Amino acid sequence: MLAQETPQLIGAVAKASGLPIKTIRYYEELGLLPTLGRTEGGYRLFDVDVFTRLHFIKRAQRLGLSLAEIKELLEVHDRGQLPCDEVKLKLSEKLREVDEQIHQLLLLKKELESLLASGETAATPEEAICPMIEQS
Repeated sequence: MLAQETPQLIGAVAKASGLPIKTIRYYEELGLLPTLGRTEGGYRLFDVDVFTRLHFIKRAQRLGLSLAEIKELLEVHDRGQLPCDEVKLKLSEKLREVDEQIHQLLLLKKELESLLASGETAATPEEAICPMIEQS
């Protein structure tokens, strides 16, 4: 076995990946990171492919995928298949969600601009908290 193929202790994985040990444990509990077992002292051991998986997980999260969605993709990979078709479907759905969020934010922006442009503040504290917000 080459030195680079040596099983990695959880602490070494955490240090090399920049992730807290707690996060790595959590990913293992969710089934995202399989272990090779444990040392006599009870430390988790990971195969060197853990770094490839961690990179995939972090990139997928940045693209908006949930850990549950990522687990589904990793399960396809673990069955010996490329999950690219599933990734494409999930990313297409995320794109639709982003488009909807942009639409909602543009509506909010228009409403905020309208409220600020109106400058409605003529009221007393007994009549309203802030007329600008309370107007519909």
